[in-house]
Amino acid sequence: VQLQASGGGLVRAGDSLRLSCVASGGSFSGYNMGWFRQAPGKEREFVAAITWSGSSTYYEDSVKGRFTISRDNAKSTVYLQMNTLKPTDTAVYYCAADKDPLRAYMTGTYYSPTVYDYWGQGTLVTVSS
Repeated sequence: VQLQASGGGLVRAGDSLRLSCVASGGSFSGYNMGWFRQAPGKEREFVAAITWSGSSTYYEDSVKGRFTISRDNAKSTVYLQMNTLKPTDTAVYYCAADKDPLRAYMTGTYYSPTVYDYWGQGTLVTVSS
């Protein structure tokens, strides 16, 4: 499975961006998908996740109400709509795929990088103040 993230860029505080992540080579519709980010000098952190069917979504507290994760299984694509961006959102954003949705369902670990099997290359989001 290959994941290709795109949509990052340089924006001002308060602006919006939509990230996309296209999957190829696997069974996208059967994967939970997640977005993570890593700021300079910091560890990778969870941003949002969506179940394989799109019926459930999960967010890190600091992005709730500002970011929305969605997916289009027909296009093998997961999106992250980011509104009201803040300088603290500056990071490289990574999409990830979990090929075993039952595992996350049973353990509730949608937020953990360790449950994701495939990772994209990252797209840089820079938010200026």
